[in-house]
Amino acid sequence: MANKLRFPFLLSPISLALALGAGTAWAQQAPVASTADAAAPTGDAANADTAAGGAARAHKHKLDVVVVTGNPLSQRELAAPVQALSGDALTLKRGASLGDTLDGLAGVGSTYFGPNSNRPTMRGLDGDRVRMLSNSGASVDASSLSFDHALPVDPLVLTRVEVLRGAAALQYGGNAIGGVVNAIDNRIPRLAQPGLNGVAELRLGGASDERGGAVVLDGGSNAFAWHVDAADRRADDQRVPRFTSEDGTSTRVRNSDAHGRSGAVGGSLLFSQGYAGVSVEDYHNEYGVTVEPDVRIQMQRQRLATAGEWRDPLPGLARVTWQFASSRYKHQEVEGSGEIGTVFESDGKDSRVEATHAAFQGGWGSVQGVLGWQWDQSDFSALGEEALVPGTKTRSNALFLIEQFKSGPWSLQAGARAERVSVASTGGDEERFGDPVTRRFSPKSLSLSGAYELGQGFSLSSNLSSSQRAPTFYELFANGVHVASGAFEVGDVNLGLERAKAVDLGLHWKQGEAKWSLQVYQTRFSNYIALDASGRSVELVGEDGGTETVPEYLYRGVRARMHGIELEGRQPLPAVAGWGLTLGTTLDLVRGTNRDTGEPLPRLAPVRASLSIQAERGPWLIQAELRGARRQDRVPALDTPTAGYGILRLNIARHFDIGNLDAMWYLKLDNLANKLAYNAGSVQTIRELTPLPGRSVFAGLQVKF
Repeated sequence: MANKLRFPFLLSPISLALALGAGTAWAQQAPVASTADAAAPTGDAANADTAAGGAARAHKHKLDVVVVTGNPLSQRELAAPVQALSGDALTLKRGASLGDTLDGLAGVGSTYFGPNSNRPTMRGLDGDRVRMLSNSGASVDASSLSFDHALPVDPLVLTRVEVLRGAAALQYGGNAIGGVVNAIDNRIPRLAQPGLNGVAELRLGGASDERGGAVVLDGGSNAFAWHVDAADRRADDQRVPRFTSEDGTSTRVRNSDAHGRSGAVGGSLLFSQGYAGVSVEDYHNEYGVTVEPDVRIQMQRQRLATAGEWRDPLPGLARVTWQFASSRYKHQEVEGSGEIGTVFESDGKDSRVEATHAAFQGGWGSVQGVLGWQWDQSDFSALGEEALVPGTKTRSNALFLIEQFKSGPWSLQAGARAERVSVASTGGDEERFGDPVTRRFSPKSLSLSGAYELGQGFSLSSNLSSSQRAPTFYELFANGVHVASGAFEVGDVNLGLERAKAVDLGLHWKQGEAKWSLQVYQTRFSNYIALDASGRSVELVGEDGGTETVPEYLYRGVRARMHGIELEGRQPLPAVAGWGLTLGTTLDLVRGTNRDTGEPLPRLAPVRASLSIQAERGPWLIQAELRGARRQDRVPALDTPTAGYGILRLNIARHFDIGNLDAMWYLKLDNLANKLAYNAGSVQTIRELTPLPGRSVFAGLQVKF
């Protein structure tokens, strides 16, 4: 794959922004991102930061940490079930992929197609039912098409990850019915950071013998802010407990090494009422495909993004925000001989504008809302022997309105969204995919969320929604062998909208540092687009004249139901010998059923639970966690059960000073008992080839300045 930058025209806006930023003749001064000015963590964000890092420390590198995802009105307390990782919590949980980083949060799992291809799942839903965002914009890639396609996101340069689950994701569309993952960085600065600020991190070890590091730099003046980051990660084949597969016995996951690298530069012009910025990024990843021992993927994504905010532009209008991104994605699947087997390309653009009106005050309470417009387009092509879909063009436009009413202990939020979506095949192999055809859809979604403060730290929350999702291009037009799933997949060009109604109820309690939350939810699909076995087989003829038989799977609409429970708790305990102790626990359970056949839905996580104890004393932090999963034997007829497991982990970290710099070293000891374990969320063709990581020691050093 060419390493040459494919966006040479980006240099002009970057150079222009830098030139303008060098000037100081701005009549208005921008707010400064200092420790005093930065918003304090709230809600789940505060819980996540404190859980891994103890009491807040006065680091020089400090960004606004108000919850962003699903919060267009910038409210401090949200009715929606939102989780956030930032600060030390993110540092200690950061994995090789976004799925690995988030796996273990209540209700969040991963597809786990080996250590390199690991996409988050939520409440039993995956693929295009979980919306992946980059700074609230679309993440253009091919990860939802196939389990062996990795996300083009480097966790090393992220400052924050937010997870929005369930019905409250309306503003991001019907394909967010499962939830939203928003990967947040500071590539387009929003606040002034005069001087030089930054973070440097070095990481070594782990089950894949990782060697990685990242540098993130921020600086500028009160009128201009700039950002630069770079990261590099190399990993060998992953070590696992001894296991038996089709290759015999082994202690390594075959063909699971990787080399990823990324870089970005961005800048913003700042003024007292907002900012306007631009960034350009380049991401490369080359990794092995475990299911095919001699195949490697060479991936590249380049992205140009712009964003801005204007506060109080007109009377009655509190804020206008906008963003636009253009992405080019390409990956090549390279055979052991060096021959390129299949090439996937996707060029995408997305934009979003939101206008927030000022709050209307009355004796009955206050009302504030936001009107938004979203536009997306994606051109996708797959060329080669494993191309199971034709070239396609997808276009969508959406309007959404969200209004929030607050009065005393009550908070209500209502939303509506209307979309126009067109999905067109552009042909290229009419004998295989048929004549070019265009399907048009008009999905509509509604949501209602509420919260009520009961007193004494207790509160109730609820979320109701009715969502519709347009079928994706592969659900409509697929017709070919999907090596990752070991099946011949056939789409249905006549598929209708996926339709779901969901309810989410929560009981919460918070007193000081103690916090407990219980969520129960149910989603009923009147039309769930499932990939079901037809009971037939397809005979394939190879280049050498040999034949192979694979099962046929069809995309078709069925009735389905998902329901589950999520519990999260954090409870401070009495100090022992000067060590502050905190008990933590999580529990989640999801059940999914195909109501047409009575069979369980595939790849669902079993009952999972974790119990942790955290000890803090001065600069020291020690965490011990036992994470377990029950046996998953509630599977479709053509799948196999997955054994339960229990894994013990230990983290040790210490903050210290290097001159006037804040530093932290850490050790992560994973799977101390070297327990052989498998992920029930993995597709069956890969599960027995990729056990979870074995016993390992991981060390890191992070310096903030």
